[in-house]
Amino acid sequence: MKVLIAVTHLLGTGHLARALTLARAFSAAGHQVQVASGGFPAPQLNIDGIDLVQLPPLRSDGVNFTRLLAEDGSLADEAYLSRRENALCSALHAMQPDVLITELYPFGRRSLRKEFLALLDAAHAMPRRPVILSSIRDILAPPSKPEKAVKADAVIARFYDAVLVHSDPAATKLEASWPVSRMLAATLRYTGYVAPPAAGLHPEKAGSGEVLVSAGGGSVGTPLYQAALKAAKLMPDTPWRLLVGGSDAGRRIAEFAKAGSPALLQPARKDFRQMLSHAAASVSMCGYNTALDLLQAGTPAVLIPFDAGNEAEQGLRAASLAPLNGVQVLKTAELSAETLCAAVKAVLHAPPRVAGGFRFDGAARSVKIAAELAGGRE
Repeated sequence: MKVLIAVTHLLGTGHLARALTLARAFSAAGHQVQVASGGFPAPQLNIDGIDLVQLPPLRSDGVNFTRLLAEDGSLADEAYLSRRENALCSALHAMQPDVLITELYPFGRRSLRKEFLALLDAAHAMPRRPVILSSIRDILAPPSKPEKAVKADAVIARFYDAVLVHSDPAATKLEASWPVSRMLAATLRYTGYVAPPAAGLHPEKAGSGEVLVSAGGGSVGTPLYQAALKAAKLMPDTPWRLLVGGSDAGRRIAEFAKAGSPALLQPARKDFRQMLSHAAASVSMCGYNTALDLLQAGTPAVLIPFDAGNEAEQGLRAASLAPLNGVQVLKTAELSAETLCAAVKAVLHAPPRVAGGFRFDGAARSVKIAAELAGGRE
């Protein structure tokens, strides 16, 4: 079975990370898979063994997802967007997939609807139409207007065979963040969480006893890092390590170093998940992949959900985790060195949280669902 996954991350890298995990699951099951990535390259993510087609990259202008910037930082014009559309459709025609998966669309990425609709039209025009699936995380950004949900429903009804919801329904159902119509409900397939296997222990026990601070690959984590740099001064007996992601990590680390904090500053590390198993506590935002890493490792965690630009997704996810042992949630407006120290101390003294406990087999289950819908095509 041949599978094409289309994904564009515009701010952080969580969407691409989840798509890569899905791709590895398809590959492990013996299927041919290709990922068409439309965001900027993410060097901190492992793409070894992945057939990745890089489209002309885009990123959002901060949290303004309607203002898209091209590779050189300029506003993406029609010619640039047309190059992306052509590259995406060319990947489809070259592969002739049995399964086409669009990550997030049509529940998000509405600013890219033209290229997604071109891809879907091209797929439906193929001599043998592929099974078409939408891949979405546990919690979506709620639609700001009712008509956005209605339009998404219309696209699902016209083009899609099913919607893969990467959540454990015992924990979170789509209704928590998105209006689910009767039509949409009939298409939903809950897969469990899409996560790589639990990382386990670090061979060198890196991160032991430390407060690990991370904020993905975008610049939106700067307030979190700045508070952590000051908090580390208030807890001199506890080592803090800040892992800074993104292509400009070196420049940002040099800037953060001017604060004179005792915290260790490093670029984001590929062994971060293993480090979590040894850390005294984690301080992070609450994206999908970060939340799963913490649940798998059982690490005490302080969550500062990203809430700029009316973003609600991470706040909803953090609220669902707040009742667990060793979890504290701080809103961005409440974030300071003092409140961060208090939250870290609270999770350090909380009863231990059992690692696991949720369904993390969402990638394998997604493969099974796609294969069943494709009718065992070879």
